[in-house]
Amino acid sequence: MVTTKPLSGHPAAKVAGENAGESFGMNVPLIYLKQKAPSAELRPSATTHHGIVIRDELAWLKASNWREVLEDASALPPDIRAHLEAENDHTDAVLAPLAPLIAELKQELIARLENEDMTAPVPAGPFQYYRRWGAGAQHPRLVRRPRAGGAEELLVDAEALAAGRPFFQLGPASHSPDHRLLAYAVDEAGAEFFTIRLRDLTTGRDLADEVPNARADAILNLHGDPVVFTSDCQSFLYARLDRNHRARSIWRHRIGTSAKEDQLVLEEATPGWFVSVHREREGRHASIAVRDHETSEAFILDLERPGSAPRLVAARKTGVRYEVEIGEGRLYIRTNRDGAEDFKIVEAPLLAPSPENWQDIVPHRPGVMVLRHAIFARHLVWLEQENGLPRLTIRALASGEEHSIGFDEEAFALSLDAGQEFDTDILRFTVSTPARPAETYDYDMASRERLLVKRQLIPSGHDPNDYVVRRLFAPAPDGEAIPVTLLYRRGLALDGGAPCLLYGYGAYGSPVLPNFLAHRLSLVDRGMIYALAHVRGGTEKGWRWYTQGKRAEKENSFSDYLAVARMLIEKRYTAAGRIVANGRSAGGMLMGVAANRAPELFAGVVTEVPFVDVLATMLDPDLPLTPSEWPEWGNPLLSEHDFHTMLAYSPLENIEARHYPAVLAIAAVADPRVTYWEPAKWVAKLRAHSLSGKPVLLRTEMSGGHMGAPGRFDRLAEFALTHAFALWACGLAPRA
Repeated sequence: MVTTKPLSGHPAAKVAGENAGESFGMNVPLIYLKQKAPSAELRPSATTHHGIVIRDELAWLKASNWREVLEDASALPPDIRAHLEAENDHTDAVLAPLAPLIAELKQELIARLENEDMTAPVPAGPFQYYRRWGAGAQHPRLVRRPRAGGAEELLVDAEALAAGRPFFQLGPASHSPDHRLLAYAVDEAGAEFFTIRLRDLTTGRDLADEVPNARADAILNLHGDPVVFTSDCQSFLYARLDRNHRARSIWRHRIGTSAKEDQLVLEEATPGWFVSVHREREGRHASIAVRDHETSEAFILDLERPGSAPRLVAARKTGVRYEVEIGEGRLYIRTNRDGAEDFKIVEAPLLAPSPENWQDIVPHRPGVMVLRHAIFARHLVWLEQENGLPRLTIRALASGEEHSIGFDEEAFALSLDAGQEFDTDILRFTVSTPARPAETYDYDMASRERLLVKRQLIPSGHDPNDYVVRRLFAPAPDGEAIPVTLLYRRGLALDGGAPCLLYGYGAYGSPVLPNFLAHRLSLVDRGMIYALAHVRGGTEKGWRWYTQGKRAEKENSFSDYLAVARMLIEKRYTAAGRIVANGRSAGGMLMGVAANRAPELFAGVVTEVPFVDVLATMLDPDLPLTPSEWPEWGNPLLSEHDFHTMLAYSPLENIEARHYPAVLAIAAVADPRVTYWEPAKWVAKLRAHSLSGKPVLLRTEMSGGHMGAPGRFDRLAEFALTHAFALWACGLAPRA
């Protein structure tokens, strides 16, 4: 039987600050040397899996009533609250000398944000719907205006709804087909348990209908709608979260009745699978997606027959993914079936949708990944990517003629917005680069003319020509070429002296987009290089780039990230000890591994809501996302191989006495995705083992969730904090 190392009794397990800085002198701020860091109480706890004892003396930081805490942060047990508040107080004290810089950065970031702003209006029937922010407003107003001309109409004022609340987030909204009702989702705790409310747009008042525990989070932009109305506008469909925060069922709510009377439409029995519902733009049908991280299936619902049962398109088959779009009597399906690793598009009759009737219309081309698709009355559109660069391709259905939209940039981001209308020739897309702000266009697929509908403005001023964007490739240990995107000020001396922030993610097939984010400029304008490491686990180089960075091959993500860091050092973009590692959520795992394996490369680590207690989380099937995460990371409960794979890299289990860089971790009590105790345990153990004397800090938002503060200005405060820490860590901020 093997036993992992406990925290107590370790030679570095002492209060940070007692003799910190002996070897590092002025590399440690004097204020830190005067601070006594919190020392988490150690309580014996152990579990045994596959003959190995896992000792976790910090397990008590996980509240036994964690479900209650997600919905009400005040339910946090007093001892845990006291520890988190002590950590917050310590972080505030250590970073006090940076207060002027933090304030300066926040004002900089605010100055780059339009004080009054609006989204590009989305056409839908007789109206255009959009969101507008008033001067100084944290939250938007939902508004619409007639397409034929007329006054703007206020639908929902989120700023007013948020008044006096410690947390408020307005989620997605859906209007009824007759435009008389608006369903909108609100989260008042931060845990993403949304409540759907229904507003009568003729009176401007909410109806009595309230549907709690609905799924309406940010990722619905890709996977569904918060509400899908039936054609008669008498009821709507929605996905409901269970007590473990899993969306495993679709329900129908009849307007004017209690949510307790809602009818079950579809329920997924397999733990780890989740469901969503989407209104198809052709108007008559909805599709229900059922999936985990590697397999999917879909059902079709007739919205003109609210009581009809969902019809299965194709039964699930492990490893086969597909997504449907409905045209006029036809299904258009993006799928990896039949070995189409980078996906293809097939067509099938709506009334005979089974796979034997699927016909290829956009064949699979290895190395050209089909990212998503959309069907219109006269055109098929798909977004594809080759060699890390995206393009849009449009096919006229009548003639089969095709043309593409691409851009001559070293690195750029391109997104497809299919909108809400089917019988239209207008396609909307948005393009940006790390140096060039986003531009949104309406593109006429017939005439090939484009109309700029929104350009992201930087009120404080911005000239893209002042910056350089580069696309490089770093050699991986196994010979792969890892894409790297760089952003830096033109004229910066590339002599190895520049500090660098190196961002990484590498999970779920989610690519790191080389898009424009204004907050990066505050680092770049102060002499930092901002680098994006497109490591395996994303899909920047196709689907295999993802599969080579998951489960048994997860090590590739970590070695890729470190290979990028070493390439930047070798090419004299930066130097060892001048890099700040940065990643959030699953990217926080990457940060934890990098700090364990090559701490000498990094001046600091900044990580938001970091997934760092990987093994313990994957061993707990009751946690919100654990069963759905097993296809991504492996199931250590059932598989000894998966257990040992995770044990070898899980950041918390692999902390040892090392000279760790300075660390700042951000957490949130109401986070259902990466629970607050993961970064709390990681910081406590890391601090106890670090030999460098450099600060290891935790900031926990006591009323927030996974995505940070919902207010647009409040969100900037977190960027100001993390940027100030990054600048300090690499010597670009005053040391007190």
